Amino acid sequence: MKLKAAIFFIVILIVAPVTIQANHHISSIEKLDQISDEALQLVKSSRYDDAKKLLEYFSNEFLAYTMENHGFSIDELRIVTLAQNEAIEAMGNGSMDHDERINRVTKFRLAIDAITSTNQPLWTEMERPMMTVFGGMKDAAMQGDAENFHSHLNSFLSLYEVIYPSMKLDVPVQRVQQIDARIHFIDEYRPRVLAEETGLQELVALETDLRDLFNQMSEDEADPSLWWVIITTGSIIIVTLSYVGWRKYKGNKERERAKKRM
Repeated sequence: MKLKAAIFFIVILIVAPVTIQANHHISSIEKLDQISDEALQLVKSSRYDDAKKLLEYFSNEFLAYTMENHGFSIDELRIVTLAQNEAIEAMGNGSMDHDERINRVTKFRLAIDAITSTNQPLWTEMERPMMTVFGGMKDAAMQGDAENFHSHLNSFLSLYEVIYPSMKLDVPVQRVQQIDARIHFIDEYRPRVLAEETGLQELVALETDLRDLFNQMSEDEADPSLWWVIITTGSIIIVTLSYVGWRKYKGNKERERAKKRM
């Protein structure tokens, strides 16, 4: 009995520190995720100064975590740092409108979730708004409706920009590059997409790539505790991006008219 007790005691001494370290690791990761979500809620409430302070606090916590755990790759650190810097810059930019600030911090929020979540990442729940906007763009192209095509395409690009860092964190680089190349082609050669059959074929190919991507990424179920974040983030995008895209399109039109007058 004394031998069994001694063995049990030794096992406890070995296992306990590992368990404590694992719990510390989980709590640190969850803290980073929580800070990013709180920053997004502050921005939604137009509390930009508070959001900036929280984002700067995140920077210190993120640095401390990476120094202690070495849990992220160089690419992950680069992508997250870039998204964070853009979010902080947006908080200090007095000329940037509210919707764009939300988009910047949403991009950061989704990137943090992509590197911290063990379930289906939040950015994959953007499939419905993204494909809805894409459907409007495709329909407009098929009907030759240039104005609606440009408006929907601008909205689609805004949404794509929000999830792009998260995609790079979760999706193989070759697949991201393939989707990115198709999107850049459609954006760069808008008149050809509207006027030529090959343009419509490119839209169909992109639609297939996007659906395959989301289907593959949706194999795991999302953590139920994150559904409220998914719903609020999706609502932000659905409500704001169509307006942002339309305004961007109108702005481009105004610049074209101004050039013609010169």
